[in-house]
Amino acid sequence: MASKVYYSILIFLCCFVSNVSAQRPILTDEEQITEVVTKEVNELFQSEEFLKKKNKKYAEVKGSMTIDIGVVQNGKVSSFFKVDSEIKNIDFINFMSDYILNHKFQFKLQKQQRYKIRYSITF
Repeated sequence: MASKVYYSILIFLCCFVSNVSAQRPILTDEEQITEVVTKEVNELFQSEEFLKKKNKKYAEVKGSMTIDIGVVQNGKVSSFFKVDSEIKNIDFINFMSDYILNHKFQFKLQKQQRYKIRYSITF
């Protein structure tokens, strides 16, 4: 009986520790936030899923874009703003906007913090 109790406590503690370690870090340094956002967005646009969707509908789209990405406290993308673009295909720009707006970053910000990151990409 005692071994069942110890076993249950052990399982509970393992679950608790894994949940704590799975939490996303809270970033506070603007340079670090910019670096992490750039890295994650690069990975997002180089992912097999993104490339498959892009090449299916927008294979002919080539050029560069500069965008502002707004990030809020919980790591969600709050805004997408096209600053400059060689790409004129509005459907592709909307596709990019939707794709980025549905992304959640692997970090959090301090309460009430928001950051805007300028990002450039060439397709």
